[in-house]
Amino acid sequence: MSVVVDLADLPDRLAEYDRGYLLTSRDGLVKAVSVRAVPADGVLRVPTPGRGSVANVGAHPPVTLLFPPLANPGMTLLVDGTAVADGDDVVITPTGAVLHKPVS
Repeated sequence: MSVVVDLADLPDRLAEYDRGYLLTSRDGLVKAVSVRAVPADGVLRVPTPGRGSVANVGAHPPVTLLFPPLANPGMTLLVDGTAVADGDDVVITPTGAVLHKPVS
């Protein structure tokens, strides 16, 4: 089951989660790193995810943020977006978000 999240509500939803994972890709491989996403002015800033992630968004800007549920059962927050490097940070413009609960 998935529930669409209005992007205007994304900062409030993110406040319900702790760390998540930034999923980037390069050369057909997906890389996941543990991150915090900070909402600001309609974008999400991911401070210092690592040089590999910064390089990956330069080569392939579409990314996904995955925030696992803090409780069991709970819903996973998935945020798709377009990323750019900003120094050592990654800045993501969200294009869509859903809350997903696995079917039992």
